[in-house]
Amino acid sequence: MTRHRASQPRRTVAVVGAGAAGTMVAIELCGTAALRRSALDLVLIDPAPEAGRGTAYATTDPRHRLNVPAGNMSCRADEPGHFVRWLCRHGSPEATAADFVERYRYGAYLADTLGRAVIAAHGTVTVRRLRSRATGCRWQGGTARLELADGTALDADCVVLATGPGPSPVAWAPPALRASDRFVAAPWAPGSLDAALSTGCTDDVLLIGTGLTAVDVALRLDRPGRTVHAVSRGGRLPQVHALAPLPAAECADPLHGLPLAGLRAAVRRHIGRVLRAQGDWRPALDGLRPLTAQLWGALSAEDRAAFLEQDSTLWNVHRHRMPPVTAEAVSRMRRMRRLRSYAGQVASVRARPDGSLAVTVALAGTGEARELSVGWVVNCTGPKTLLKDTTDPLWRGLFDAGSAVPGPVGMGVATDEGRLRDAGGRAVLPLWTLGATRRGELWETTAVPEIRVQAEAVARAVLGHLSVQAPTPRVVRRRPRDGSGLPLSTHDEAAAAYDSGLDLLLKAQAGAVHKFRRAARLDPGFALAHAALALTGRECEADVDVLGALAAARRAARERADARERSWVEAVTCRIEGTGADKALLRHLDSHPGDMLALATAVPGIALSGLQDRGGPTALRVVERTRAAHPEHWFPTSLLAFLIQDSGRHDEAAALAEQALAAEPASGHALHTLAHVDYACGRHRSGRDRIDRWLDSRPYLGGTHDTHLAWHAALHELALGDEAAVRRRWNTQLAPAHVRGIRALTESCTLLWRIRLAGGRWDVPPADDVLDVVEPDLLERPATAYTALHAAIAFAAAGDVPGLRRLHAHARSAAGARREVVAPLCEALEHFVEERWGKAADGLETVIPVLGGVGGSDPQREVVDESLLYALIAAGRHEAARARLEERLDRAPSPYDQRRLALLPPRSTSPPGP
Repeated sequence: MTRHRASQPRRTVAVVGAGAAGTMVAIELCGTAALRRSALDLVLIDPAPEAGRGTAYATTDPRHRLNVPAGNMSCRADEPGHFVRWLCRHGSPEATAADFVERYRYGAYLADTLGRAVIAAHGTVTVRRLRSRATGCRWQGGTARLELADGTALDADCVVLATGPGPSPVAWAPPALRASDRFVAAPWAPGSLDAALSTGCTDDVLLIGTGLTAVDVALRLDRPGRTVHAVSRGGRLPQVHALAPLPAAECADPLHGLPLAGLRAAVRRHIGRVLRAQGDWRPALDGLRPLTAQLWGALSAEDRAAFLEQDSTLWNVHRHRMPPVTAEAVSRMRRMRRLRSYAGQVASVRARPDGSLAVTVALAGTGEARELSVGWVVNCTGPKTLLKDTTDPLWRGLFDAGSAVPGPVGMGVATDEGRLRDAGGRAVLPLWTLGATRRGELWETTAVPEIRVQAEAVARAVLGHLSVQAPTPRVVRRRPRDGSGLPLSTHDEAAAAYDSGLDLLLKAQAGAVHKFRRAARLDPGFALAHAALALTGRECEADVDVLGALAAARRAARERADARERSWVEAVTCRIEGTGADKALLRHLDSHPGDMLALATAVPGIALSGLQDRGGPTALRVVERTRAAHPEHWFPTSLLAFLIQDSGRHDEAAALAEQALAAEPASGHALHTLAHVDYACGRHRSGRDRIDRWLDSRPYLGGTHDTHLAWHAALHELALGDEAAVRRRWNTQLAPAHVRGIRALTESCTLLWRIRLAGGRWDVPPADDVLDVVEPDLLERPATAYTALHAAIAFAAAGDVPGLRRLHAHARSAAGARREVVAPLCEALEHFVEERWGKAADGLETVIPVLGGVGGSDPQREVVDESLLYALIAAGRHEAARARLEERLDRAPSPYDQRRLALLPPRSTSPPGP
């Protein structure tokens, strides 16, 4: 299949507004058009110097924080953690989903994400920025002509209006105030607050409004000697987010179809129940969020108007909350009397001779008035919702032409799922909008969780419209195939890179991740390449954005994949998310037994972790079925050899491994099987030599598989008591200079611990040097029990008791083997490090029976048994140590175990006591 070049005529989509909403639409258009191979010219029209900021995120004041936790601020609906991962990669490695970060950082995130989307879509989508303002939109047939403020015009096939919230209304202001140069109508306009912020100025300020805008402006204007007054009808400041938020609580009462009075009563009951049960009202309100648009849409026009008049202020105060750090700053201002709020409204304004303003505020409910002497009055009343009254020439022209009509209760515009309705109620023009302009229909529509969903829907609708207007000619091309003969939904170049990566992975050689990454870069719509990246990142702890790759795989599978590829992406998704992983994988293999990557995932080996039933009948059945279907392929034979050796059939396993090696001399899985067989049978010298011949036959790359085989060779050398050989191998293959990441943890650290347990004359290299090349998350927040076990050994090797305690807390909060095996192991190793040998032995003995739950192979888990033997001997429990050593020697010869057994004191011959 030759590489695809989009052959249909290029179509133009104009996005008016490049703030958060417009940027999210552009990101989705780039991504989806690239996946569909839809040739597109995308034009963003906005006078702002940078996309992604708009009004909300243009501030550079670090006191201005997002009022939503970072975990809810991803711009991608299918990647909830996207923003948090971006923060971790851009200067905040400790960022969490609960953080309230600076708003300017979110603007940078949107701009960066758009830039990456543009690069990824290069060749399919071109993107231009027009630093101007759209002032008109006229339709000529099916084409829009956008008139720009600089006198130019742009023709577009589709238009998306992402103009954001309208300017704050000023109709409430008396004429004298509107005419004053001390009135700031738009506090976010560049330079609007410069005079009030000038050096030495301490004049008081009056803010009209007490919502989140007023809070931000108050923080910016705060200084010693100044009082910031804030007045609104209710006088309420926003509520505060909880420091440790509780999960959202669903409402137990049916809410749909209730009139406003019934809805009020049901919501109050819901909040009361949650408050009594959890001591916090916030989970109750958060539980209503998914229902808000539906409940609003079900209300009559009269009930909606009544809600706006009677309930909206109370709703907004509790729904749109301050971050805790902001609330603390506001509380400090109030305690120091530098911020005062009032319920009321401006009654009159007069100018004083010194230029200041005397503002009379009529206080609500008291009949009293208070005169305030202030240097400035700042309009913080929030965005305008009645778009029909706008003075914006673009929207004014659309209303006048009948291309747009007001939305419910006059707010925003009327749409059909975002597509504008005209004066006849029809949605026929290729004209869409999102965000604040849909407030009349949705009520809650200005927060990122709502906007990102709308952005995705608008992008898909726009591209769907274009495909209907100019369908792409259907061209049947030969699909490339992987090494097993399975077809791939991509072009030849990407298929070759993917197949090369798959071949390296099956052979247990380094470089597979690089090949998969290249395949994904060559074809961003190649689902299998993204899925392979996600899988290897998760299973092999490779340097991959696992969740990002998984989301890319799912998007690509949705747009362009066959049934097998979609099934495989679903199986990888279940594996990474931990939901029905084995069932999905086995279901996929039942339908597609020739999928070698799926087989490698199901059966444990040197690369991937396998089914939970690692060496059991299910894994054996899967391998035998695939081997029967593909008798000529060496890979199922190598996996069958590994499974058989795991069950103790060593001679048969060795014969199969040799057979696989004869068919494919580069089969690392087959060599790995022989390494296990040699170790289990006590053939340490010949086993070590076999591995060295293999490693010497190719460049030592220090990747996952080379390092693991070198570790196997080191175990042979430890068993032989060859300290000089272990020293050489450490220096040339396993020291931090050669190993990083997960392999430094699972191979290098465990080898250091085994060297310590073995004693001898060699000073053990410091484990801290190894830990320096291990990512902190692998140690502190390991995602699997297998990784967590090795993290515990690493902390023990470094003598890091606080690290063991942190890992213990992490394991206790997890489920499965991390909780049942790793947590008690951490406690036992803490006793070990602090030389409480009896308690260490007791703890390790409780872990041994359940150790299989962490995964890995017998030689990998053997490190716990080695630790127990050391603790037993150090505690003076020689008979228990003797029994364990004799049992091991019954299974396989070992010079190491023979030496330890010989060093134990002879059995006591004293007669038993009375």
